[in-house]
Amino acid sequence: MPPIPAPDTARAGRVARYLDTLTKPPGSLGRLEALAVSLAAITGEDFPRVGPPGVVVFAADHGVAAEGVSAFPQAVTAQMVANFVAGGAAINAFARRIGARLEVVDVGVANALPAEGVVRERIRPGTGNLAREDAMRRDEALSAIAVGRRAAERAAEAGCRCLIAGEMGIANTTASSAMLAALTGVPVAELVGPGTGVAGEALAHKRAVIEAALAARAADPADPLDVLAKLGGLEIAAMVGAYREAAARRLPILVDGFIATVAALTACRLDPALRPYLIFGHRSHEPGHAHALAALDAEPLLAMELRLGEGSGAALAFPLLEAATAMLAEMATFDGAGVDDRSEHNDREEHNDREEESDREEHNDREGKGERPRA
Repeated sequence: MPPIPAPDTARAGRVARYLDTLTKPPGSLGRLEALAVSLAAITGEDFPRVGPPGVVVFAADHGVAAEGVSAFPQAVTAQMVANFVAGGAAINAFARRIGARLEVVDVGVANALPAEGVVRERIRPGTGNLAREDAMRRDEALSAIAVGRRAAERAAEAGCRCLIAGEMGIANTTASSAMLAALTGVPVAELVGPGTGVAGEALAHKRAVIEAALAARAADPADPLDVLAKLGGLEIAAMVGAYREAAARRLPILVDGFIATVAALTACRLDPALRPYLIFGHRSHEPGHAHALAALDAEPLLAMELRLGEGSGAALAFPLLEAATAMLAEMATFDGAGVDDRSEHNDREEHNDREEESDREEHNDREGKGERPRA
């Protein structure tokens, strides 16, 4: 894989100083200013651009759905892919609003899909049932990572300047929760949420399935690829690859919710150089998401109790990236607008204060010597 370049810290420092010349009190736009600095470091540009964004939705099925861990049957994965192609899903609506290029990639959907509108890169028709066998072989995980890399490459070559990776796969919160427990050591009970809407006894069953799978698979937390292959999903692996390729191309990566963040954590464990390229769109309502964000020392832009996936939360956060770049490119400086700079005003006040103090000291010296003051 091509190396991930280091963020441009010199440029980031220059942009941070430039922000203080704009017609606003220093730091008054809060985290938006920090976001602008991050975008400059990622892109290596004084005036970064983030549009158009590229949204890639990776779809795959999970064998663990057979354990009854989801409120929806496995067939819904293919049905939702058809909905994406028809333009009727939430991510379609949000992508249209932000002018995004949207691509749907089949990494491992078990059922038949529409003849048109889907990039066909199926590795296998869904993962194995992680409660009874490894989700996939190690080479299959690597192949799915390569699928994600190619998708990010297509987005970049189409002119996209920011990447959002979404996912669709019934039972993928089960796989993600298992991966997160293995990678962090956090108890399953603290990570597992309703996913597609399970509650009560069904939620307790979901937790029990994950705990049993963790014991049976015995994935090595020091080997992220082992965790991914034994407990993960094909679409999760594809997101890992997409993040990796986007960072190698200096594209900002806007990370979606729980599943996308588990993929980001896996990718960062594989290559820590990826972390500065990740911007976290929102905090999901899934309880495990807070733990995944904490493991990455990440503070998301939004917190709206979302838990849909598809890249929807990241798409909602994208206008904040546009606002950060517009602030840099379009706001006037104090000099350009003819507005007094508070810092320059303070400098003048300090200079005047020093002169007055000097005059007083000189006057006092003369008084002490009995000299008459000068006219």
